[in-house]
Amino acid sequence: MQVVVGIDIGGTKCAVSFARQHSDDIIFLDKVRMETETEDFDRAMESFIEIIRERFRRNPDWKLTSIGISCGGPLDAGKGLILSPPNLPRWDRADVYTPLKKAFGVPVMLQNDADACALAEWSMGAGKGCRNMIFLTFGTGMGAGLILNNELYSGTTSMAGEVGHIRMEKEGPFGYGKYGSFEGFCSGGGIAKLGRMMAEEALREGKTPLFCQSEAELDSISCKSIAEALEQGDELAAEIFDIVGTYLGRGLSVLIDILNPEMIVIGSIYARQKNVLDKKMREALEQEALPVSSKACRIVPASLGELIGDYAAVSVGIKAYQDLYRHAERFSVQMMLDTEEYQI
Repeated sequence: MQVVVGIDIGGTKCAVSFARQHSDDIIFLDKVRMETETEDFDRAMESFIEIIRERFRRNPDWKLTSIGISCGGPLDAGKGLILSPPNLPRWDRADVYTPLKKAFGVPVMLQNDADACALAEWSMGAGKGCRNMIFLTFGTGMGAGLILNNELYSGTTSMAGEVGHIRMEKEGPFGYGKYGSFEGFCSGGGIAKLGRMMAEEALREGKTPLFCQSEAELDSISCKSIAEALEQGDELAAEIFDIVGTYLGRGLSVLIDILNPEMIVIGSIYARQKNVLDKKMREALEQEALPVSSKACRIVPASLGELIGDYAAVSVGIKAYQDLYRHAERFSVQMMLDTEEYQI
């Protein structure tokens, strides 16, 4: 049985998944979760290698075909290097490619988490069958994975899709190094910061929103607490999500006008709060985006749910194997053409 391994690396948790392809989907065979070795990259790699070896010893009918790794950026996907992500600052130029390649001798590929999730939703989720698709994380941060002309587009330095860095306003919640950025308005962290700003102002005016009853609670405000207050009918929470929906629509308008996708798949917060965000998002799209491009683009929630990280890492492994096969096929064709040319 041919088995693909996917390693999903997070700031606090990691998961190693074992799966096999079945038609246009995958079947998960096993999964190992662990705490992330944030301080010791070498120890983390030793753990990954030992877990993979142990599972294949336990299952002699398995044959390892490839390994995919999904991790938050920045990283150099081409060289297989993780470049000190905010949640893994000690993983500086950490080479995940070489140890795995040496240990197992199979195709290995690293992709940032947004690109990996884009591959998963495009090949097995909401974007299946699309030629041009954008995936937005809309979780702790805001990033994008781009599928253009049926190919993952990573850019010159693997930094394509860093849409969270777009400045939406001169002032606003801080995200991705900028005040008023797309990530500042449209991410879990950004929504919490926007909530603190607006709750502080409300408290000065003598109002007490459900998610913040006093100044002592300002630091404990989170996207989750604001969403819970929204469910209980809190007016300030509703205003906050209206603002988020508006800026989500404006950000999507930029992407639609530039890339003309047929679908934008949005994860995490949008998948949970679609009914709340859609009205203001659609209003902004109508005002800002080119009508022809906007009408051609469907905006949908991600469909792979809580397992999207596992699907993402395995999807990278599948791509690693497919890319090797395509490279070998092109090389074979070129050899044949060269031989024919020589004979002529």
